[in-house]
Amino acid sequence: MAGTKTPFATPVPTETTSIDTSAGVDARVIVYNCECHTYEQVIALFCQYIPGMNPTKAFELAWKIDHDGEAIVFAGTLAEAEEIAAKLGGGGLRVAVQ
Repeated sequence: MAGTKTPFATPVPTETTSIDTSAGVDARVIVYNCECHTYEQVIALFCQYIPGMNPTKAFELAWKIDHDGEAIVFAGTLAEAEEIAAKLGGGGLRVAVQ
């Protein structure tokens, strides 16, 4: 993520990841790191397009993407995943649906 060095220390997760690997999860949206967005831009996109997202969780995911190169940001039905991926991709993020 460009334009901003890591603004804070490593985040301490405040909630468990809501990715349920049981029934109903057909696909995942993965966001990959790029050097073209700030943390603020990524957090805003996540909060706007990912159901149930909040700024704290969005920051944790942005930090993971910045440091690990990628993160699963949503898991659900294939239709939901494709819709969210399209919106995040429209915002300029590098995304994939698996």
